[in-house]
Amino acid sequence: MDQFLFFLVAFLAVASAVYFVFARNPLYAILSLIVTMFSIAGMYILLNAQFLAIIQIIVYAGAIMVLFLYILMMLNLNKQDESKKNNTLKFIGVFTAGLLLIGVLGVFRGVQDNHIAVENVDRGVGLTKNLGRLLFNEYVLPFELASILILAGIVGAVLIGKKDL
Repeated sequence: MDQFLFFLVAFLAVASAVYFVFARNPLYAILSLIVTMFSIAGMYILLNAQFLAIIQIIVYAGAIMVLFLYILMMLNLNKQDESKKNNTLKFIGVFTAGLLLIGVLGVFRGVQDNHIAVENVDRGVGLTKNLGRLLFNEYVLPFELASILILAGIVGAVLIGKKDL
């Protein structure tokens, strides 16, 4: 059942990513990219990596997609812009996609030759509880330094944004 659900979510991710590439309307393309990001988060959940799923939803599907939508609404996109593209740009795009396909096939061939064993992977490695224990026990000093750095950035942004200081 888990494998069927994983393949279903993977198919949804690939289908919405393909629709993102071929969509004519930029708003539909961005919405399909959001579906892709949520599908990838679903795959992370099925792979028992809840923390990565939460980060995927917050960072990609949340912040970056809101930024894309904001930029899209600020731009003035006309239908005439698509027809102005010359054939040279289309050829460069197809050539680059072909090179990418060759590279991906080479990576897959290398992975098939290595026969990496999945059974040796610790099943609790992606759990949020284990990550929290690791951060607050073994890596407490770098974690606190990162939090101070983030706090300094927040204070700096507030001071820059505040005009009457």
